[in-house]
Amino acid sequence: MTCYRHINSKHHSGALPADPPRSPTQPKPAIYTEGSLLLFHRLTRASPPAEASGTHLPPDTMNNKIIIYEHANFQGLSREFTSDVANLINYNFNDCVSSLKVIGNPWVAYRDVNFTVPLAAYEEGEYAQVDENETFSSLQLVTEDLSNPQITLYEHGNYQGRSIVINCETNLCSGSFNDIVSSHKVQRGAWVLYENGNLTGRKMVARAGCDVSFYESFNDCLSYLRPLKSGKATLKAVLLWDKKEEKVNWVTTNSSSSLNFTDETKPFSSNPSQMYDAFISESFNFSSAAGIGIGTKFNLDLSELKKGQDFAVKETFTVEKGINNTRVEKKSMQVFFPAVVQPRTKLTVNLVTKEVNIKVPVKLIHGFNETLCGEYVCYSELEICEDTPNMQIA
Repeated sequence: MTCYRHINSKHHSGALPADPPRSPTQPKPAIYTEGSLLLFHRLTRASPPAEASGTHLPPDTMNNKIIIYEHANFQGLSREFTSDVANLINYNFNDCVSSLKVIGNPWVAYRDVNFTVPLAAYEEGEYAQVDENETFSSLQLVTEDLSNPQITLYEHGNYQGRSIVINCETNLCSGSFNDIVSSHKVQRGAWVLYENGNLTGRKMVARAGCDVSFYESFNDCLSYLRPLKSGKATLKAVLLWDKKEEKVNWVTTNSSSSLNFTDETKPFSSNPSQMYDAFISESFNFSSAAGIGIGTKFNLDLSELKKGQDFAVKETFTVEKGINNTRVEKKSMQVFFPAVVQPRTKLTVNLVTKEVNIKVPVKLIHGFNETLCGEYVCYSELEICEDTPNMQIA
């Protein structure tokens, strides 16, 4: 087979090349040649999935999704799925997928119903034009734990001869196992096996718990393999500043007076100033209808809150579902009193606190989903100032 020593897999989209086009009356073959994906049906299940080291995990419907579109560039009718689809005919979407988007774990597209004759594996991303245009009949979510993949390759059939354990993307052209593999066992994860070292030619999807005892037409052809990767769990919180609610109250927190019955000025107080504590509290309230899972964590960007006002908040506020999302800080303020009281005057000093309450709705963006998940609340004693009315006395 053709071998290439330097492969930059970052430019590989994750989709597998198309098969030759077929006519509407042509039967769907079981195995394809150049540019096809192979999955042998003569599988030996090593043990029930629940006991296998590559245990299938129940998919998180919030994190795993495929959106298929009728036309290229995400146009036309669309369907959205979060679990396996054995027959797209039931959704009036058979043989008409031209573009798609994947969130979370990869999906395998099949040419026939009931997950037979696989065509391509799609990792997280957007595919404006699929190579296997208008050929999908079923879709299957890869539910294996993909975080720690491992596959064992065997030189001969029935897991005999020399063996090699692989746990990362590997070009077999660079070693002694190129074009000699005849069987495999997948301990963890899901893999794509390629005929050529440049990720071309025939391909096979290998998944945990399904052992292939003999490669048949793929025998002694394997040159490159890579584990499928789960999507990044990206969460982005957006504060809707245009829907901000703000209330300002001025509250008298302290008052002191001094009477001067003399004809001369006298000091107002023995202390020219005094320190007062002001508080600022922040919290986040989740919406009961948001459907956010325990442990979900994201940051709020509060830079907009600091513009134009002296809010003593940090640039970010971290939120986690399931814990008390409240932060309280104290700051000290120094208030200076008038130096003297004028003759025959009553001087009253009122300390007035400016209290500001702000509520901002928060939208949580996960992949292609947007959810109004709650609101950020900030209470601040923004400033303390003095009000000094004078009153003449006889």
